[in-house]
Amino acid sequence: MTETANARKIAFATFVRRALDEARATRAWSGTEVSRRTGVSRQTINRWVRGDWASDPEAERVVAFCEGLGLDRATAFTALGWDRQSAAHRAGATPPPMDPDVQALLRRLVDPEVSDAEKFHIRETIRYLAYRPTLPIAVSNRGKRVG
Repeated sequence: MTETANARKIAFATFVRRALDEARATRAWSGTEVSRRTGVSRQTINRWVRGDWASDPEAERVVAFCEGLGLDRATAFTALGWDRQSAAHRAGATPPPMDPDVQALLRRLVDPEVSDAEKFHIRETIRYLAYRPTLPIAVSNRGKRVG
């Protein structure tokens, strides 16, 4: 293994370890909870912490980890030694279209006129909806009229 690859592994492992420590300290999240909220398996996160990977982590998983913990993906990409252009390519150059209601919520979250209490309520509601178990199709379609 080259010195550069080893340095990248150490830098990314440090980034992930700090993120996990922060999640435990500020949110009281266990490793299982971090995995659930980010969509990245505990095994993958543990490999990242150990620097035990032969090829670069998948950009989509790195992005999911960062988004689930509210972290800046650019910091993770920098730790991995990815330049901005290759990082944008890895993560998908164009983001998918955003629902107008989601855009409205995001605007409220950055609006200085909206109280901290309301912002907290918006975040907690979004967290609940984002991480609740997915309903089976038969259950979610119940009550809809057919025909």
